[in-house]
Amino acid sequence: MPFGTQINGLSVDVEDWFQVGAFEKVIARDDWSGLAMRVERNCDEILQLFDDAGVKGTFFTLGWVAERHPALMRRIAAQGHEIASHGWDHERVFRLGRTDFAADIARARRVIEDASGEAVTGYRAPSFSIDARTPWAFEVLAEQGYAYSSSVAPIAHDHYGWREAPRFAFKPIADSDLVEIPVTTAQFGGRRLAAGGGGFFRVLPYGFSRWAIRQVNREDERPAVFYFHPWEIDPGQPRVAGAPLRSRLRHYTNLGVMADKLGRLIGDFRWGRMDELAAREAARTVAAPVALAA
Repeated sequence: MPFGTQINGLSVDVEDWFQVGAFEKVIARDDWSGLAMRVERNCDEILQLFDDAGVKGTFFTLGWVAERHPALMRRIAAQGHEIASHGWDHERVFRLGRTDFAADIARARRVIEDASGEAVTGYRAPSFSIDARTPWAFEVLAEQGYAYSSSVAPIAHDHYGWREAPRFAFKPIADSDLVEIPVTTAQFGGRRLAAGGGGFFRVLPYGFSRWAIRQVNREDERPAVFYFHPWEIDPGQPRVAGAPLRSRLRHYTNLGVMADKLGRLIGDFRWGRMDELAAREAARTVAAPVALAA
């Protein structure tokens, strides 16, 4: 029996094993097309997992992937899941600048919509790279008509993070309906702890994630936002030579147990699509402080 009545946001960041930030310095984008693509088989496994559990989720998809796997995009949509944007090729927002970011998300959206046959209204920045350096990205998203973003990690981290951002949904632009839904954090001893999935979910004991989501649902009375990647359920993926030890540890640890942990998590809580969660949160969300939207 799932815990509580809160419907949490279930999301998949659709990128292949060679497109992750951990390997960006050892695998060039120009080499991607020559590498073994495993994202389709992994997504099909995820679709089966979701179908078996009777849950729907959101697939934040790279335009690069959608262009090469249109049939996969149509299968995801046909099974009732939301298709959203993860940008074109996983370039972080702060490396693009405003003009290039606008072109990046417009290109990705066009290709994803053509491939899936569905309208794209949600966006997640690669590596949660909307932060204190890039608040202008919200203005670009609003200008292009996005309904919501899930691009902020309100923690301090060596790879990403916007520690000062709100923990829960906020409107980053006072005169816009755009809502930002940060990935989940938990509070412990006055500190914010990353608790929204990804590598933290793979590496830490399952009990931590269960405790954290229950805290958010019960004490904060808010939905959690959970994410993972298709490559995280694929222990047979190629190993990357030359990557830093820290990157390899983050990427490969516990790949073999991830699918079982996901199944347990999905069974322990209630889950739904991010666009539906965004609509509910927008109804009770106010504008962020001016300092965040400036």
